[in-house]
Order: sequence, then C-alpha cells, then structure tokens
Amino acid sequence: MTHSELMSQQEEKRNQLYRLLGRLPSLPNGVNATLVYEEERESYTLEKLMLDLNGIERVPAYFLRTKKAVGKAPVILYNHWHGGQYEIGKEEILSGHQGLQDPAYGNVLTDMGFSVMCIDTWAFGERATRTESAIFKEMLWRGQVMWGMMVYDNIRALDYLCLRPDVDSERIGTMGISMGSTMSYWHAALDRRIKAVIDICCLTDFQSLIEENGLDLHGIYYFVPDLLNHFTAAEINALIAPRPHLSLAGNHDKLTPVGGLQKINEELEAAYRAFSAEDAWKLLRYDVGHMETADMRQEIIQFWRKWL
Repeated sequence: MTHSELMSQQEEKRNQLYRLLGRLPSLPNGVNATLVYEEERESYTLEKLMLDLNGIERVPAYFLRTKKAVGKAPVILYNHWHGGQYEIGKEEILSGHQGLQDPAYGNVLTDMGFSVMCIDTWAFGERATRTESAIFKEMLWRGQVMWGMMVYDNIRALDYLCLRPDVDSERIGTMGISMGSTMSYWHAALDRRIKAVIDICCLTDFQSLIEENGLDLHGIYYFVPDLLNHFTAAEINALIAPRPHLSLAGNHDKLTPVGGLQKINEELEAAYRAFSAEDAWKLLRYDVGHMETADMRQEIIQFWRKWL
C-alpha cells in the first residue's frame, strides 16, 4: 500500500473514531479567550485564561509562555491526570504530584524553550463543581459521551493555540500521565496537527484489561459506548503513525496489563514499518507501577529535543 493510500485509510478510520464520541458541539472557528491575570516566573510568564471551548461551560486554563524561545515557540499541550484527585487539574503543570518526578513539567518544558498549555478537563480543578459520575450520567441522557466531550475540549484548545501569534503551529506536541496519557494518544490519533506525542502509564489494551478483571481501575469517564465493536487500543494508536510517539509503561502497573503492552507494541511496530518510520515509535517498560521514574523523565526530555 502506498503512503497516500495509508493516509487515506487512516482518515476514514479517524472519522469513524470521531463519530463514536457522541453528540459533540458544532462551534464556529475561533475561540473566545479571556486573560484573567499574568504572573512572571523564572523561565516563563504564567497566563491564567478562561476559554470558551464547548459552548456549555467556560474552561480555565494555564498558558506558560516560555522566556527561552526566539520568535514563535513550540508548544506542549499537557494533559493532567485523574488519580481520584479532582482538585488538582491544571495545577499539575505547576506543582506536579506523587506520580511524577520533580520538578513539575511546567518548569522543565519552559526551561527547554517550549511554551505549555494545560486545561482543567470536565470534573477537575476549577470545573470540579459536579462529580464525574453526575456529569457522565447527564451527558448519557443527552446522547453525549463524557470522554468525547473531554477530547473535544482538547481539540478546541489546540484551535486556540494555533491562533496565537507567539505559537509555532507546526511544532505542537502533547503529553500526559494516566488519564493525561490516554488523552494524549486519543487527541493525536484524531488530530493531525499534533506533531508528536508522549503517553506515560496508560497504554491499555482493552481486551487484556477485561481478561484481567481490571475495568474498575479506570474511571467511568474512560468508557466509550460501542468502542470495542470498532477499535482496539492498537488501532487507535496506529492513527498517529508516522508521527513520533513515545510510550512509557510500568511492568507492575495493573492499568496496563503486560500482555496487552506486548500486543500493542507488535501492532504499532508493523504500522510504523508500513510508513518506513520505524524510529518514530518506541515503547519502553520499567519495573515499576503507575508512576514516572527518573529514567522515564530523561527519555521524555530527549524525545522532545529530538522531535520538536
């Protein structure tokens, strides 16, 4: 199959995946953004923003404008984790948490010359005014999928980034741990504007998770109706090829069964080989659970330096 045929096939699958995300808003181009305040930090200027991403509720966001770039800066769209810590949300980019190494990624990435954006997703941070369960149930009644609405907010956040005059829209990557990991690869699979992606500790093969009785380890937000009748996790991730993708996983992480990691790796190696882009996909596994290690952190830094 030629490169153009592979890309055409991907686009069909991408549209099919998007249709599984429920009744999504249909908003005009452009994103209304309000600057709440600015604050000077050592390697960046912190902007607190309120964004109109979905037409339902305003979305609080942080944009960390690096001081280390000359001209337009590359940007990492960072996705926060779940961890049952609904109060953290976008604060993760500033303060981190127990699942991550120090320092927080806001400092690390801006010091490297990247600007960084992180939004509060539904039910987290300043949007934790209702429970995840209540939001999921109301959306279900309305024909919406909570995960679909979360992904939609991220796509719209990227719309906003691409309109900023200080952003290099040809160098935008995405990353996150746990729920943020899942968001990173779903967003990259659906949106070709994402040029590179890192997922940390949540590359989960769905069938392996079922076989190991691990469904309750993931929050209710994670489950998309009818998904298993159309896609495997490997097939979703294959939509990222041939763009660079680094996956980091723990051998003792029950959210990502080892057998499933092996299966996904084999299928993605084949997907990248079809594009003659074998060096753009890498899965690295460590003898830990659901957490970032110092070695993972070094791989992440090297990946961004190489690809963005």
